[in-house]
Amino acid sequence: MSEKIGNVWIFIEQEGGKIANVSLELVSKGRDLAAKLGVKTEAVYIGNNIESSASTLYHYGCDTVYLSEDPRFEPFTVLPYARTVVSLVKAHRPNILLFGATPKGRELGPRVASELMAGLTADCTDLQIDDFEDKIGQKTYKNKLMQIRPAFGGNIIATIVNTWQDPQMVTVRPGVMKMNEPDKSRKGKLVKVKAEIAPEDTIVKVIERVQKEKDIDLQAAPIIVSGGYGIGSKENFKLIYDFAKAIGGEVGASRAAVDAGWINHDHQVGQTGVTVRPKLYIACGISGSVQHRAGMAESSKIIAINTDPDAPIFSVAHYGIVGDVNAVIPKLIKAFKAKV
Repeated sequence: MSEKIGNVWIFIEQEGGKIANVSLELVSKGRDLAAKLGVKTEAVYIGNNIESSASTLYHYGCDTVYLSEDPRFEPFTVLPYARTVVSLVKAHRPNILLFGATPKGRELGPRVASELMAGLTADCTDLQIDDFEDKIGQKTYKNKLMQIRPAFGGNIIATIVNTWQDPQMVTVRPGVMKMNEPDKSRKGKLVKVKAEIAPEDTIVKVIERVQKEKDIDLQAAPIIVSGGYGIGSKENFKLIYDFAKAIGGEVGASRAAVDAGWINHDHQVGQTGVTVRPKLYIACGISGSVQHRAGMAESSKIIAINTDPDAPIFSVAHYGIVGDVNAVIPKLIKAFKAKV
């Protein structure tokens, strides 16, 4: 008789009781994975005075929420969180445990994995359930988590399988998993967990917190105008800003443009940047490597401008313009301003 498969778990990030979008994305993906495995989707929700927001997790797909509240959980320090997560995992033995690839997730995930002697794959961009055949060990593993992520600086896509003891653990980049529409009629089970925090878990004290909002939030932008290496220079990149301003969009960029120093990394779209799904994405002078396309291919409408008619970007574009961006963009700006 085969051993029962554990459930799919998601560590839920929150700030002041507001659940992070990456956690809701992971709940949505976790529900898909759980459905394929025939198990439940469950959340680990840790903080203080956060119970009122737990119902949101049911709306996005959680069947069970393990809630642990204590004033010592705020502000976030990794040791109390790690002890709580490890204790819960040992008690309930989930099959899969998902973290966001955020500062919190990247600090907490490895510590939990080390304590549990479990595998951890970082910065995943896709997750699938499939069978894995170990040709060296001549063994087939059923229903394993395919942990897909860029490797070698984003130049290849690697699929990693963890054959160690469960849980199979990953961190997942924000924005790469599609967030489901919430179903407010869904209900779930709340399991309250007493916080068992040892004195040594509180040796780290947060003296001061300085928070600063990012200058740009591409994931929330309905229109994005992105420039690539085909723009030609940092000076020419002003055209991208002018175009974005004219049509009310935000400025994005390819990795090549960021690596060239023409714009900072916060604007980078792709597997080594952010994943976006705007209503309109305009790719200017971007060839369209697989890494870039993975970060914007689900945009509702894509317009590509490139001198090369065979550029890969045209394979995902709804409309293509073959021409020099430095000549085409001023004409588009002029035409747009004439219409408004």
